[in-house]
Amino acid sequence: LKHALRMLSNLLSLQCEQIIQHLNHKIAGVNIAELCQRIQTSGIEINVGDLAKITNIISFLFSTAARNNLSTEELVATLGNAVSALPKHAVQVIRHIWNEQGKSISVSEDARNMATMGQFVDIKWKLGVAMSSDTCRSLKYPYVTVTLKVADPSGQITDKSFEMTIPQFKNFFKQFKEMAAVLETV
Repeated sequence: LKHALRMLSNLLSLQCEQIIQHLNHKIAGVNIAELCQRIQTSGIEINVGDLAKITNIISFLFSTAARNNLSTEELVATLGNAVSALPKHAVQVIRHIWNEQGKSISVSEDARNMATMGQFVDIKWKLGVAMSSDTCRSLKYPYVTVTLKVADPSGQITDKSFEMTIPQFKNFFKQFKEMAAVLETV
């Protein structure tokens, strides 16, 4: 039991640190899927949706505490009043992280007026050929699959995938060339 609590505390600590890095604009967001996989690998049952809710709550807690310039004790007292069922070890982890790194959170006007759009993190693509389907035996239809990794305003990183026909991809590529040309004039 002590080992499981220590492991859970370490993972919660990692999650809190990533949230603070996100709030300081040092990383695009918290990779919920990767964190969930690490937690599950350690033997703790949790799903991505529940972990996302926890991340959003801690993010809101830290950003509100930073805006209001709360001390560690004020944060813990507020947390105790708001969430009565929070395990003691979780409160200790949050207290420790806030005490060590809470003052580093940026509270500039830009941070207060956070953008409502997502932030691009990464892109992956692959070329495929559909050979056949249940209605057509010989398709030989080429397509491009694109996967965008995007951080939403709360910091959750998600993958967005879509497929394009070759003409759609050529149009997509043309628009990127136009953007690049405009950027070179700036």
